[in-house]
Amino acid sequence: MTAQTFPAQTAASAVPEEARAHAEALGAFIAAAPSSYHAAEEVARRAEAAGFTRLVEDAAWAITPGGRYAVVRDGSVIAFNVPDAAGPTTPFTIVGAHTDSTGFKLKPKPTTRGAGGWWQAGVEVYGGPLLNSWLDRELELAGRIVTHDGTEHLVRTGPMLRIPQLAIHLDRGVNDHGLTLDKQRHTQPVWGLGDAQSADILAALAADAGIDPASIGGYDVVLADTQPARAFGADQALFASARLDNLLSAHAGLTALLARAADAGTSRGVEMFAAFDHEEIGSASRSGAAGPFLEDVLVRIATSLGATAEERARAFAASLHVSSDVGHAVHPNYPERHDPANHPVAGGGPILKINANQRYATDAHGAAAWNAACATAGVPTQEFVSNNTLPCGSTIGPISATRLGIRTVDVGVPILSMHSARELTAVVDPWYLARAMKAVLAR
Repeated sequence: MTAQTFPAQTAASAVPEEARAHAEALGAFIAAAPSSYHAAEEVARRAEAAGFTRLVEDAAWAITPGGRYAVVRDGSVIAFNVPDAAGPTTPFTIVGAHTDSTGFKLKPKPTTRGAGGWWQAGVEVYGGPLLNSWLDRELELAGRIVTHDGTEHLVRTGPMLRIPQLAIHLDRGVNDHGLTLDKQRHTQPVWGLGDAQSADILAALAADAGIDPASIGGYDVVLADTQPARAFGADQALFASARLDNLLSAHAGLTALLARAADAGTSRGVEMFAAFDHEEIGSASRSGAAGPFLEDVLVRIATSLGATAEERARAFAASLHVSSDVGHAVHPNYPERHDPANHPVAGGGPILKINANQRYATDAHGAAAWNAACATAGVPTQEFVSNNTLPCGSTIGPISATRLGIRTVDVGVPILSMHSARELTAVVDPWYLARAMKAVLAR
């Protein structure tokens, strides 16, 4: 497989205004999505504003040709366009992503009192964050509260907490022996001072939701960095933000689907955007890619279009899933950690992810489909494969392919500082990804 060769985008004249506008819109999307629940709701909100009908899982669905629909399950969301001529064997073209990010999640009995009169919050590590990157940042609590009557409330506090680093005066050799953080003792944030009787994190969350703290029956709440996204650097060609992994892909997929909405009526297949929760912890949940959410939606669509089990199998066999997650750009300070022949560069376009052991689901047919879409969109593309001494992570791609049997290809955007509280990419690459996804949907 030979990728197209394009120059890296570094000069101001080489960064189109459309790419800058896309990056600004991405920053706004990330700001609206401090948790997976906010992300799913934001996708559904934007889809509804574009004329999509919101579906409810425990109600009957009436899917009709020419319709546009969106459905949320916890922190996951699926939106889709149905072509005018859709029938029992109409295939699906899916662009997939995930809504969660590594970090910290609020524990039960979350309000604690530390030494020195500090109010602290009890948090549990979620996924595999770069712990040191979360130090000395203004953080917020964000997620959902469910009251005893089953009502769900999205909550976010704004800047409220901070995980303080130990001063160098109290650890003189830290720059020589390296920073070592105990996941329990050293990651509990501070959020106030004073009489411990008045400290109550759940009361603060209840106030944000406008409810009585005594009515809280359960909660799923994470910590989120509050620093806004921004372009910076020479010619403003770099873009830094929290949660690029993987709201960058989620925003690109949604942007592509909404851009296709006007033309989707004449599409050959159902055009779909699917974003799943819990990817960072293995996807094994009711709303993760290893769960039944995507299959449930695909089956209900096919059934509404009159498909038998045989016809549905034919539709799945003709379908394509593009799984998008961020990948590794070559790190200038650690080039030896990368494959010596395949060096994805920031600004060089989205990456096609390949792994011999199927940690990525890409095969020859999937690669051909992706490269054809990039060529149609006029988007550069490059290939990523890991150094043999450093096994790669995985994505929703192999998980959904195993569950559904739909051909899947793994792609993404090259970034630095993956799993940091704040990650880095090139301004042009998210825009390239959205354009390529739009071309995939229109295949």
